Amino acid sequence: MTIRRSVWLAGLAAVVLPMSSAMAGDVAAGKEKSAVCAACHGQTGESVAPDFPKLAGQHEDYLLRALKDYKAGHRKNPIMTAQVENLSPADMADLAAYYAAQEGLYVKR
Repeated sequence: MTIRRSVWLAGLAAVVLPMSSAMAGDVAAGKEKSAVCAACHGQTGESVAPDFPKLAGQHEDYLLRALKDYKAGHRKNPIMTAQVENLSPADMADLAAYYAAQEGLYVKR
């Protein structure tokens, strides 16, 4: 392997590895943190109310992006804005991992 290729691969790893670990949440921790979410989205993310989205089985990266967008004000919803206000990046990643791991409308396991 040439030095140039080694440097390129090291640079690629430096970019890709943090991205993948930044999205990896803890499902068990997310389950614990989801108690507040259950009032609207159901205990496992299978909301029965048409006004509240079903989260179960949704893609983890999509859920995480949605939470981050609510927190940053890019998505507008007064209820969700208040809910994400005190969530840390790790909290959001854990919640996204938990709901993505659930069987639901989007994924049948």
